[in-house]
Amino acid sequence: MTQSTQHLIIGATGKTGTRVLENLREKGFSAKGASRQGDVHFDWNDEKTWASALNGVDSVYLTYYPDLAIPKAPEDISRFCALAKIRGVSHITLLSGRGEPAAQVCENIVKQSGLSWTVVRASWFNQNFSEGMFRDYILNGRIALPVDHMPEPFVDIDDIAEIVVESLTDDKHNGQLYEVTGPELLSFKAVADTFSRVLNKPVVFEQISLEAFQQGLESAGADKGAIEALTYLFTEVLDGRNAHTCEGIPQALGRPAKSFDDFVRDNAHWFEGVKK
Repeated sequence: MTQSTQHLIIGATGKTGTRVLENLREKGFSAKGASRQGDVHFDWNDEKTWASALNGVDSVYLTYYPDLAIPKAPEDISRFCALAKIRGVSHITLLSGRGEPAAQVCENIVKQSGLSWTVVRASWFNQNFSEGMFRDYILNGRIALPVDHMPEPFVDIDDIAEIVVESLTDDKHNGQLYEVTGPELLSFKAVADTFSRVLNKPVVFEQISLEAFQQGLESAGADKGAIEALTYLFTEVLDGRNAHTCEGIPQALGRPAKSFDDFVRDNAHWFEGVKK
Protein backbone atom coordinates (compact mmCIF):
# COMPACT_ATOMS: atom_id res chain seq x y z
CA MET A 1 0.00 0.00 0.00
CA THR A 2 1.15 3.55 -0.74
CA GLN A 3 0.40 6.98 0.74
CA SER A 4 -2.12 7.55 -2.08
CA THR A 5 -4.12 4.41 -1.23
CA GLN A 6 -7.66 5.30 -0.17
CA HIS A 7 -8.73 3.57 3.05
CA LEU A 8 -12.35 3.26 4.21
CA ILE A 9 -12.96 2.91 7.95
CA ILE A 10 -16.39 1.44 8.67
CA GLY A 11 -17.61 2.27 12.15
CA ALA A 12 -15.38 5.34 12.21
CA THR A 13 -17.15 6.83 15.23
CA GLY A 14 -16.65 3.65 17.28
CA LYS A 15 -13.87 2.86 19.71
CA THR A 16 -11.50 1.18 17.27
CA GLY A 17 -12.58 3.06 14.16
CA THR A 18 -11.90 6.47 15.68
CA ARG A 19 -8.34 5.47 16.51
CA VAL A 20 -7.66 3.79 13.18
CA LEU A 21 -8.88 6.83 11.24
CA GLU A 22 -6.82 9.22 13.38
CA ASN A 23 -3.68 7.10 13.14
CA LEU A 24 -3.90 6.72 9.37
CA ARG A 25 -4.30 10.45 8.86
CA GLU A 26 -1.48 11.25 11.28
CA LYS A 27 0.79 9.00 9.22
CA GLY A 28 -0.19 10.84 6.03
CA PHE A 29 -2.47 8.20 4.53
CA SER A 30 -5.70 9.04 2.75
CA ALA A 31 -8.65 7.72 4.75
CA LYS A 32 -12.35 8.39 5.09
CA GLY A 33 -14.63 7.42 7.92
CA ALA A 34 -18.01 5.81 7.37
CA SER A 35 -20.79 5.38 9.92
CA ARG A 36 -24.38 6.35 10.52
CA GLN A 37 -23.13 9.71 11.83
CA GLY A 38 -19.76 9.93 10.04
CA ASP A 39 -18.38 11.99 7.16
CA VAL A 40 -19.50 9.20 4.83
CA HIS A 41 -22.97 7.82 5.53
CA PHE A 42 -22.97 4.06 6.04
CA ASP A 43 -25.66 1.89 7.59
CA TRP A 44 -25.61 -1.91 7.73
CA ASN A 45 -29.42 -1.80 7.56
CA ASP A 46 -29.42 0.28 4.35
CA GLU A 47 -27.54 -1.45 1.55
CA LYS A 48 -27.91 1.61 -0.68
CA THR A 49 -25.29 3.36 1.47
CA TRP A 50 -22.63 0.71 0.86
CA ALA A 51 -21.82 1.43 -2.79
CA SER A 52 -21.34 5.18 -2.35
CA ALA A 53 -19.08 4.59 0.66
CA LEU A 54 -16.88 2.30 -1.47
CA ASN A 55 -16.28 4.87 -4.22
CA GLY A 56 -12.56 5.14 -4.93
CA VAL A 57 -11.62 2.84 -2.04
CA ASP A 58 -8.62 0.49 -2.13
CA SER A 59 -8.77 -1.04 1.36
CA VAL A 60 -11.42 -1.38 4.07
CA TYR A 61 -11.37 -1.73 7.84
CA LEU A 62 -14.53 -3.73 8.40
CA THR A 63 -16.42 -3.66 11.69
CA TYR A 64 -19.98 -4.92 12.04
CA TYR A 65 -22.70 -3.55 14.32
CA PRO A 66 -23.91 -4.73 16.73
CA ASP A 67 -21.94 -8.00 16.55
CA LEU A 68 -20.86 -10.63 14.04
CA ALA A 69 -22.80 -13.17 16.11
CA ILE A 70 -26.24 -11.89 15.07
CA PRO A 71 -28.10 -14.03 12.47
CA LYS A 72 -27.98 -11.54 9.58
CA ALA A 73 -24.25 -10.82 9.86
CA PRO A 74 -22.96 -13.55 7.49
CA GLU A 75 -25.35 -12.51 4.72
CA ASP A 76 -24.42 -8.83 5.15
CA ILE A 77 -20.69 -9.57 5.19
CA SER A 78 -21.00 -11.78 2.10
CA ARG A 79 -22.91 -9.13 0.14
CA PHE A 80 -20.53 -6.39 1.25
CA CYS A 81 -17.43 -8.35 0.21
CA ALA A 82 -18.95 -9.12 -3.19
CA LEU A 83 -19.76 -5.45 -3.72
CA ALA A 84 -16.32 -4.37 -2.51
CA LYS A 85 -14.70 -6.68 -5.06
CA ILE A 86 -16.86 -5.29 -7.86
CA ARG A 87 -15.97 -1.73 -6.80
CA GLY A 88 -12.24 -2.45 -7.01
CA VAL A 89 -11.32 -2.89 -3.35
CA SER A 90 -8.15 -4.95 -2.94
CA HIS A 91 -7.91 -5.56 0.82
CA ILE A 92 -10.20 -6.00 3.84
CA THR A 93 -9.15 -6.08 7.48
CA LEU A 94 -11.95 -7.58 9.60
CA LEU A 95 -12.41 -7.04 13.33
CA SER A 96 -13.74 -10.28 14.80
CA GLY A 97 -14.42 -11.69 18.25
CA ARG A 98 -12.78 -14.57 20.12
CA GLY A 99 -14.72 -17.73 20.84
CA GLU A 100 -17.69 -16.86 18.63
CA PRO A 101 -18.50 -19.56 16.04
CA ALA A 102 -20.79 -17.16 14.16
CA ALA A 103 -17.98 -14.61 13.94
CA GLN A 104 -15.69 -17.28 12.51
CA VAL A 105 -18.27 -17.91 9.78
CA CYS A 106 -17.88 -14.25 8.83
CA GLU A 107 -14.09 -14.56 8.98
CA ASN A 108 -14.26 -17.40 6.47
CA ILE A 109 -16.48 -15.34 4.17
CA VAL A 110 -13.84 -12.60 4.10
CA LYS A 111 -11.04 -15.13 3.59
CA GLN A 112 -12.88 -16.69 0.63
CA SER A 113 -13.93 -13.38 -0.93
CA GLY A 114 -11.09 -13.28 -3.43
CA LEU A 115 -9.73 -10.15 -1.76
CA SER A 116 -6.54 -9.78 0.24
CA TRP A 117 -7.43 -10.03 3.92
CA THR A 118 -6.31 -9.71 7.53
CA VAL A 119 -8.41 -10.82 10.51
CA VAL A 120 -7.99 -9.29 13.97
CA ARG A 121 -9.81 -11.58 16.42
CA ALA A 122 -10.10 -9.69 19.69
CA SER A 123 -10.95 -10.38 23.31
CA TRP A 124 -12.97 -7.95 25.44
CA PHE A 125 -11.80 -4.36 25.22
CA ASN A 126 -10.19 -2.55 28.15
CA GLN A 127 -11.96 0.57 26.91
CA ASN A 128 -15.39 -0.93 27.60
CA PHE A 129 -14.66 0.31 31.13
CA SER A 130 -13.62 3.84 30.12
CA GLU A 131 -15.52 4.72 26.95
CA GLY A 132 -18.29 2.14 26.90
CA MET A 133 -21.42 1.39 28.85
CA PHE A 134 -19.43 -0.07 31.77
CA ARG A 135 -17.83 3.29 32.59
CA ASP A 136 -20.75 4.19 34.84
CA TYR A 137 -20.07 1.04 36.85
CA ILE A 138 -16.58 2.32 37.61
CA LEU A 139 -17.80 5.84 38.36
CA ASN A 140 -20.36 4.40 40.80
CA GLY A 141 -17.79 2.08 42.38
CA ARG A 142 -19.71 -1.11 41.56
CA ILE A 143 -19.33 -3.54 38.64
CA ALA A 144 -22.58 -5.54 38.54
CA LEU A 145 -22.61 -8.23 35.83
CA PRO A 146 -24.17 -11.67 35.21
CA VAL A 147 -20.88 -13.55 35.39
CA ASP A 148 -18.96 -15.44 38.05
CA HIS A 149 -15.18 -15.52 38.37
CA MET A 150 -14.45 -16.63 34.80
CA PRO A 151 -11.28 -14.80 33.68
CA GLU A 152 -10.81 -12.87 30.43
CA PRO A 153 -7.58 -11.51 28.86
CA PHE A 154 -8.86 -7.96 28.27
CA VAL A 155 -7.14 -6.24 25.33
CA ASP A 156 -6.34 -2.57 24.78
CA ILE A 157 -7.93 -0.88 21.79
CA ASP A 158 -4.79 1.15 21.14
CA ASP A 159 -2.99 -2.14 20.42
CA ILE A 160 -5.81 -3.25 18.11
CA ALA A 161 -5.81 0.04 16.21
CA GLU A 162 -2.06 -0.15 15.69
CA ILE A 163 -2.37 -3.64 14.19
CA VAL A 164 -5.23 -2.54 11.94
CA VAL A 165 -3.25 0.44 10.62
CA GLU A 166 -0.27 -1.82 9.98
CA SER A 167 -2.48 -4.32 8.15
CA LEU A 168 -3.94 -1.61 5.91
CA THR A 169 -0.56 -0.11 5.03
CA ASP A 170 1.90 -3.03 4.96
CA ASP A 171 1.36 -6.08 2.75
CA LYS A 172 3.31 -8.33 5.12
CA HIS A 173 0.10 -8.71 7.16
CA ASN A 174 -1.90 -10.06 4.21
CA GLY A 175 -3.43 -13.46 4.91
CA GLN A 176 -2.74 -13.24 8.65
CA LEU A 177 -5.16 -13.98 11.49
CA TYR A 178 -4.08 -12.22 14.68
CA GLU A 179 -5.83 -13.40 17.85
CA VAL A 180 -5.24 -10.48 20.18
CA THR A 181 -5.47 -10.43 23.96
CA GLY A 182 -3.95 -8.64 26.88
CA PRO A 183 -0.96 -10.22 28.64
CA GLU A 184 -2.88 -11.54 31.68
CA LEU A 185 -6.13 -13.23 32.67
CA LEU A 186 -8.43 -11.19 34.91
CA SER A 187 -11.81 -11.99 36.40
CA PHE A 188 -14.26 -9.10 36.70
CA LYS A 189 -13.54 -9.11 40.44
CA ALA A 190 -9.84 -8.73 39.63
CA VAL A 191 -10.77 -5.86 37.31
CA ALA A 192 -12.59 -4.15 40.18
CA ASP A 193 -9.63 -4.76 42.49
CA THR A 194 -7.26 -3.26 39.90
CA PHE A 195 -9.35 -0.11 39.61
CA SER A 196 -9.45 0.16 43.41
CA ARG A 197 -5.70 -0.22 43.75
CA VAL A 198 -4.60 2.01 40.86
CA LEU A 199 -7.19 4.76 41.42
CA ASN A 200 -7.01 4.46 45.21
CA LYS A 201 -10.81 4.47 45.30
CA PRO A 202 -13.12 1.56 46.13
CA VAL A 203 -14.61 -0.39 43.23
CA VAL A 204 -16.39 -3.66 44.03
CA PHE A 205 -17.70 -6.51 41.89
CA GLU A 206 -21.16 -8.02 42.34
CA GLN A 207 -22.62 -10.94 40.40
CA ILE A 208 -26.24 -10.26 39.41
CA SER A 209 -28.90 -12.14 37.45
CA LEU A 210 -29.12 -11.90 33.68
CA GLU A 211 -32.59 -10.38 34.01
CA ALA A 212 -31.33 -7.62 36.30
CA PHE A 213 -28.48 -6.92 33.88
CA GLN A 214 -30.83 -6.66 30.90
CA GLN A 215 -33.17 -4.36 32.82
CA GLY A 216 -30.23 -2.14 33.72
CA LEU A 217 -29.19 -1.91 30.07
CA GLU A 218 -32.72 -0.96 29.05
CA SER A 219 -32.86 1.72 31.75
CA ALA A 220 -29.53 3.09 30.52
CA GLY A 221 -30.93 3.47 27.00
CA ALA A 222 -29.09 0.60 25.28
CA ASP A 223 -30.71 -0.43 22.00
CA LYS A 224 -32.13 -3.88 21.34
CA GLY A 225 -29.18 -5.00 19.22
CA ALA A 226 -26.64 -4.08 21.90
CA ILE A 227 -28.65 -5.85 24.61
CA GLU A 228 -28.93 -9.01 22.50
CA ALA A 229 -25.21 -8.96 21.70
CA LEU A 230 -24.21 -8.53 25.35
CA THR A 231 -26.67 -11.23 26.42
CA TYR A 232 -25.06 -13.61 23.93
CA LEU A 233 -21.57 -12.76 25.16
CA PHE A 234 -22.41 -13.25 28.84
CA THR A 235 -24.48 -16.41 28.36
CA GLU A 236 -22.43 -18.14 25.66
CA VAL A 237 -18.90 -16.79 25.24
CA LEU A 238 -17.85 -16.26 28.87
CA ASP A 239 -17.83 -19.98 29.63
CA GLY A 240 -14.08 -20.52 29.85
CA ARG A 241 -13.39 -21.01 26.14
CA ASN A 242 -11.37 -17.77 26.06
CA ALA A 243 -9.59 -18.18 29.40
CA HIS A 244 -6.12 -18.10 27.87
CA THR A 245 -3.87 -15.44 26.42
CA CYS A 246 -2.63 -15.32 22.82
CA GLU A 247 0.41 -13.86 21.11
CA GLY A 248 -1.29 -11.92 18.30
CA ILE A 249 -0.03 -8.53 19.44
CA PRO A 250 3.65 -9.54 19.78
CA GLN A 251 3.39 -11.39 16.46
CA ALA A 252 1.98 -8.38 14.63
CA LEU A 253 3.83 -5.54 16.37
CA GLY A 254 6.98 -7.10 17.81
CA ARG A 255 6.23 -5.84 21.32
CA PRO A 256 4.19 -6.96 24.35
CA ALA A 257 0.49 -6.21 24.71
CA LYS A 258 -0.49 -3.37 27.03
CA SER A 259 -1.33 -4.47 30.58
CA PHE A 260 -4.60 -3.69 32.34
CA ASP A 261 -2.73 -1.79 35.07
CA ASP A 262 -1.18 0.46 32.43
CA PHE A 263 -4.58 0.97 30.82
CA VAL A 264 -6.10 2.17 34.10
CA ARG A 265 -3.16 4.49 34.82
CA ASP A 266 -3.17 5.94 31.31
CA ASN A 267 -6.92 6.52 31.39
CA ALA A 268 -7.32 7.74 34.96
CA HIS A 269 -8.84 10.99 33.64
CA TRP A 270 -11.92 9.01 32.57
CA PHE A 271 -12.55 7.99 36.17
CA GLU A 272 -12.14 11.26 38.08
CA GLY A 273 -15.73 10.98 39.29
CA VAL A 274 -15.32 7.59 40.97
CA LYS A 275 -17.09 7.65 44.32
CA LYS A 276 -14.83 7.61 47.37
